[in-house]
Amino acid sequence: MKIDIEPGSGFCFGVENAVNIAEELLTEGEKVYCLGEIVHNDIEVNRLKNLGLVTISYDDFAEMRDCKVLVRAHGEPPSTYETARRNNIYIIDATCPIVHSLQEKIKRVLVQARKENGQIAIFGKEDHAEVIGLLGAANGIGILITGIEDISKIDFTRPVWLFSQTTKSTTEYEHISEVIEQRLRANRDKWPGNHLKVHNTICRQVSGREPRLRIFVRQHDVIIFVSGRKSSNGKMLYDICLSENKRSYFVSSIDEINPMWFSGAESIGVCGATSTPRWLIRQIADAIGEICQKHGI
Repeated sequence: MKIDIEPGSGFCFGVENAVNIAEELLTEGEKVYCLGEIVHNDIEVNRLKNLGLVTISYDDFAEMRDCKVLVRAHGEPPSTYETARRNNIYIIDATCPIVHSLQEKIKRVLVQARKENGQIAIFGKEDHAEVIGLLGAANGIGILITGIEDISKIDFTRPVWLFSQTTKSTTEYEHISEVIEQRLRANRDKWPGNHLKVHNTICRQVSGREPRLRIFVRQHDVIIFVSGRKSSNGKMLYDICLSENKRSYFVSSIDEINPMWFSGAESIGVCGATSTPRWLIRQIADAIGEICQKHGI
């Protein structure tokens, strides 16, 4: 049986950086609190918990004083930093540089949008940590667009600045952009100032991953996709796998692997989300090899 791991699978730079910062501090004996789960992968969260990382809620954070708190790669809204200043909390900021740049871009556009009576629309997943931070940067005038059904929230007589959560599908974002532009164009005779400015804010590591993943998936009889259940990036990438290969299976741990999936297959591809640690992907690939050998597949 041929078993391959997709080269692009594993932590993205932002998540890897946040995990490395946490590990380094824990190794030095620091008491490290993390605001929310550091990554959307329960196995990795439990590994870091065993090293001493303490995950806290926003309610916990509001009551804490005189301590150090890690901000994960997803970033935080301005209100989090205001609470930290008020409570003398030292922020260890592990915000992904791409997310930080996006937040700053939204803040700059906010000034122009207010001058032109415009709107800031953000394509993303509701209640996702990164999206909460982006809406916070929009300071009250951000409109969350989770899909086509939400574009009715937009006033098509006014200008629109469109941004995307960094881990969304490029194809979906392009479709959303096209539909909004069509609606604005239909009203342009009456409202000539209702332009659309689309900002390309999907992470290149994510956008570049999609076409390479499609090629990888088509090259194998069976695909095992490894991800935490709460990862929006994982759901998006798994949907891509399914669209290219119906024998694609989503697992979070070795225990979820079914030997029957591999019947009649000659090659198995193993891949994962940007929130899935590379060590876990390798561990599952090794387990698949042992399972196939045990069952004579």
